[in-house]
Amino acid sequence: MEFDTIAAISTPMGEGAIAIVRLSGDEAISISDRLFRGVGGKKLSDMPSHTIHYGHIMDPATDQVAEEVMVSLMKGPKTFTKEDVVEINCHGGLVSVNRVLQLVLVQGARLAEPGEFTKRAFLNGRIDLSQAEAVIDLIRAKTDRAMNVALGQMEGRLSRLIRKLRQEILETLAHIEVNIDYPEYDDVEEMTHQMLLEKAGYVQKEIEKLLQTSQQGKILREGLATVIVGRPNVGKSSLLNSLVQENKAIVTDIPGTTRDVIEEYVNVRGVPLRLLDTAGIRETEDIVEKIGVERSRQVLKEADLILLVLNYSEELMEEDRNIFKAAEGMDVIVIVNKTDLPQKLDLDEVKQLIHSYKMVTTSLKEDKGVDELEEAIASLFFSGEVEAGDMTYVSNSRHIALLTQAKNSIEEAVRGVEAGTPIDIVQIDLTRSWELLGEVIGDSVNESLIDQLFSQFCLGK
Repeated sequence: MEFDTIAAISTPMGEGAIAIVRLSGDEAISISDRLFRGVGGKKLSDMPSHTIHYGHIMDPATDQVAEEVMVSLMKGPKTFTKEDVVEINCHGGLVSVNRVLQLVLVQGARLAEPGEFTKRAFLNGRIDLSQAEAVIDLIRAKTDRAMNVALGQMEGRLSRLIRKLRQEILETLAHIEVNIDYPEYDDVEEMTHQMLLEKAGYVQKEIEKLLQTSQQGKILREGLATVIVGRPNVGKSSLLNSLVQENKAIVTDIPGTTRDVIEEYVNVRGVPLRLLDTAGIRETEDIVEKIGVERSRQVLKEADLILLVLNYSEELMEEDRNIFKAAEGMDVIVIVNKTDLPQKLDLDEVKQLIHSYKMVTTSLKEDKGVDELEEAIASLFFSGEVEAGDMTYVSNSRHIALLTQAKNSIEEAVRGVEAGTPIDIVQIDLTRSWELLGEVIGDSVNESLIDQLFSQFCLGK
């Protein structure tokens, strides 16, 4: 089943100029030949690879034209899956593309499972597991910066580094084995504790460097869960609209307009924010607003970043102070809004409350202070050194967990060497680290994990 011929619609469903039905497998060309009628009646199987041909898809049952198409022919192994691949480009409507897909399935192709094309690329050795996972990161990228990280991983930047570290460990293990199995060989250098310490220390430092990028990498991949909090009518919904540059939230002078959590993705200086506008936190007897306030308190606990909004034209209230208490120990930017109105807020008292938090003053009504806020958000999570284009980022939670475990195993090995533990015992921790690094790129990983990972992909990818 894993290597029969599969087919799926590889473009988003809906109306558009073009839709693509993709086939991959040994029968991809012969199935297409039974449906495709090109100019001059030539068969696709007789055509050279990596060419595109104009013609029609015919319904064999009626010999009627089903669609006008362009067919791309790509013969393996120089394809994404390393199998024969045919892509039928038809008109981008629900009826037309589904008609072509149904004809392809009737001719013997099987409907592909989610991510099965990329899975075949992995199983056929076209890409490793970390590169395969980068495909879905590329599709889901919310910013240029996130896309560049995914592209770097797709090109094998992380894979090459992991393979280099595994090779270093493997050579060390081989050296240890030779010393243990053939102690009488004088021409083989003895693996001393000092040599082992140097090699293990090198691998440990390289893994630590990768893990240092994990916070930024994960932010780029998943986005910052950013919660806008404050009392009712301080300008939270106006802030959401300013950052999104669209009227997503209702803005009125009536307190309590926002009754639920509004979610929106926004790109702030290359940082993807999963922006959550919450109901104003206050004591209320309104049942619906009360539910919204409870939800606000809940998302506050799960946030990566809190944008705490205060009203420049009102005195600091107990509800404001309670929000400061709830946000203690978290990354917070305090926004003093409505500076276009007369000042009633005691800024000295605010500064005593914010401690090390950043503070930005805005007048969202006059579109002032938004640039300063965006700069504060970007600088809070991304310092200058992570701008380097040649850095290898780790952004995937699975990779981060495996690298952390591999680092722990290497550290155990280092501690063992320093304590004078026999080298053959230290070898166990080194082997474990080698295996964990192999799971990152798929060299040592079980089948159920592979199925689980590829099931997250969209159909046709």
